[in-house]
Amino acid sequence: MKRRFLLLIVISALSCTTHQNVPQYQGPEHSSNIQLEKMRKLEGYFNLYWDNGQGRIWLEIDKFDIEFLYVNSLVTGIGSNDIGLDRGQFGNNRVVKFIRNGPKILMIQPNYTYRALSDNAYEQKAVEESFAQSVLWGFDIKEHLPSGFLVDATDFYLSDAYNVSDVLSRTQQGDYKVDLTKSGIAPENLKNFPENTVVESILTFKGNPQGVFVRQVVPTPELISVRERHSFIKLPPQGYSMRKYDARSGFFEISYYDYAEPFTESLEKRFIVRHRLEKKYPDQKISEPVDPIIYYLDPGTPEPVRSALMEGASWWNEAFESAGFKNAFQVRLLPEGADPMDVRYNIIQWVHRSTRGWSYGHSVIDPRTGEIIKGHVSLGSLRIRQDFLIASGLLSPYSDGDADLAKAKDMALARIRQLSAHEVGHTLGLAHNYAASVQDRASVMDYPHPLIKLTDEGEIDLSEAYDTDIGEWDKKAIQYGYKFFTENEEDSLLHLIGNYLDEGLYFISDKDARPEGSAHPYAHLWDNNSNAANELNRIIEIRKIALNNMGTNSIPENSPVSFMEDIIVPVYLMHRYQLEADVKLLGGLLYTYAYKGDGQVIAEIVPSDIQNMALKAAMKTLQPDFLGIPERLLDLLPPKALGYRQTNENFQKRTGLTFDPLAAAESAADLSIRLLLHPERVARLVEYKSRDNSLPGLADVLRTLIENSWKNEVRENSYLAEINRVVGKTVLSRILLLAEDQSTSGQARAIALSSVYDLEKWMQETFKKEKDSNEKAHLLYGMELIRRFRENPEYFKSEARFSLPQGSPIGNGFIYCDF
Repeated sequence: MKRRFLLLIVISALSCTTHQNVPQYQGPEHSSNIQLEKMRKLEGYFNLYWDNGQGRIWLEIDKFDIEFLYVNSLVTGIGSNDIGLDRGQFGNNRVVKFIRNGPKILMIQPNYTYRALSDNAYEQKAVEESFAQSVLWGFDIKEHLPSGFLVDATDFYLSDAYNVSDVLSRTQQGDYKVDLTKSGIAPENLKNFPENTVVESILTFKGNPQGVFVRQVVPTPELISVRERHSFIKLPPQGYSMRKYDARSGFFEISYYDYAEPFTESLEKRFIVRHRLEKKYPDQKISEPVDPIIYYLDPGTPEPVRSALMEGASWWNEAFESAGFKNAFQVRLLPEGADPMDVRYNIIQWVHRSTRGWSYGHSVIDPRTGEIIKGHVSLGSLRIRQDFLIASGLLSPYSDGDADLAKAKDMALARIRQLSAHEVGHTLGLAHNYAASVQDRASVMDYPHPLIKLTDEGEIDLSEAYDTDIGEWDKKAIQYGYKFFTENEEDSLLHLIGNYLDEGLYFISDKDARPEGSAHPYAHLWDNNSNAANELNRIIEIRKIALNNMGTNSIPENSPVSFMEDIIVPVYLMHRYQLEADVKLLGGLLYTYAYKGDGQVIAEIVPSDIQNMALKAAMKTLQPDFLGIPERLLDLLPPKALGYRQTNENFQKRTGLTFDPLAAAESAADLSIRLLLHPERVARLVEYKSRDNSLPGLADVLRTLIENSWKNEVRENSYLAEINRVVGKTVLSRILLLAEDQSTSGQARAIALSSVYDLEKWMQETFKKEKDSNEKAHLLYGMELIRRFRENPEYFKSEARFSLPQGSPIGNGFIYCDF
């Protein structure tokens, strides 16, 4: 769900100044043993010659000073989400051109981020010479041909254009380099078309494996073989209409700097990214397109997933109908023999990995204009299993050997429909809209948490877990990007935005929705409801019911009971994303991407009552009865059965092979405390309190944390009392870290330090009166931590802490599911 756009910025006006003359044929410049007649010739955009005997590929260059698109891609992946090298990924998109340089031909990438759109050639030259270009490759001319020059391009095509080596190094898997003795051109995948030349290489990377991820998925980890592809693509013809970017529109953008603009105007020019779509009958309100946008589904997708993906992607046709098009968006199965990496096909691809991970919506784009040439969706195959696992944990559907899994399957398929629509949306040009969940599911471009309800009988209901259609915001966004206007386009677009603002629809995207330091009270990941605090309270109740219902009916027949450890994680942590949304209300700021005079809220601090409600809800996640796993379930959590291993989807532990409920409680509590005491959040709490004394400040949050941990008396149940002590130690450790955190404000650190010394005085007084030996030890340990802090504050920065099991994308990928 995460998007990757591959953008460079060029403008068509400049490309029009290039010329297409090929240097005249002069006869051979070099003596050569090249025997083209014995090679396999592939005619196309750039002619290719394959020398099978020598394993070399020759390129005929007959276009000079003509820009084209150079795209590299990863055809086959490594299979580990943690490494991030997946099947069907696209790398760099670069506009390049060939120029003759004596005995060489250089492939040059012009710098079109900076230009002068002017009729003054000197003004254009001044900008061109002010910014560097990049020479990507130099080819030695081997022979003249009547139509151009012949170069040996083997080394070019065997280069690591996708930077696999860098990725392996960056993910700490080892130092790998291309081993040319074990690499070569893939002749079966040499393809040439009139507007697209494709060469694929088998590259083997040799190195000393250092990381666990590469060892998990590569049969011989010292040698990693993948396929990379190089594509030379003719840039689209003129006639595409660029559309002005508006931050409220929901679209991605391209931009460039025009140094020919008057100094009173902005240098930066922005336009949206979209497909070319034209009406066949422009005067008709609803018209068929000249050419529809067609997406093709990977035929390697199994049923019933295949049908679900096609249905979800097809939702977009309704949005295009709202923009005045009939049958403009279509979804079909990829034809037999078609290549999913071919730039002519928009693709929805089914990608397998050994671990769960993100899905992506990539686009190959004409960097001159923002026109999408190819949409390429990669959907991780484990995602559907994640939701099936969550549904199984919520419903506990296995009973008496007869597993009624229909509801769990329905929820998983509903999720995959929504995921298909979401990722296709990215390849139509749309960014995430994380405010949609508070607008009655107004967009599939949000990250949706399953909407879990309770029936009148108190049973869990998943019938509305995911939406079943495109949202109102999606329709408005597609209208902005694709609607044909007969009158002034700029005024019509502003009118369109005004209309959906009047309807209460608005757009907030990625940077404003992240859980750690962001402040927006409505833009969250994996949330529901317009009030984050109320929804957290509701989720807490549902979580309690689900945990109480869990048992051996939660796992399939003939599976190890130790599998309970895997299935309990997403239920125990069901609150984690709504908690992130809730905590963002504290020190929160309501704002929009407002333009001057559009009537939107510009910036308003979240009211005091809402912030206090959020703090109260967050404190529920620190209570021992919330953090404690019922002892009935603890009796169903044995060590992993032989042949099954601990993964990063499980809780970390201090107890060896046995399940550690105190460590689980500690990691969950630390999430709440870490979010509350994020350095940027506490700096805002200090600032906002100084502006409005009625608001909760950092001192109020720290006092509340201490009251709900150190001063929270839990005596009746020794198990819950121990969990309370775990929370107290975690609270103190996090406050001590905050007191020395240079990334937050000085006053925030001062308030943290003051709260520590006040707590120390309370500990000293309470220790004298305490009778319980466990509580006395707890107090003594707390005082010792503070003493160590005085002596060596750096100790707390390096102290080992438990992290939560893997979270986003929600769920877990390890469960048997027979569809």
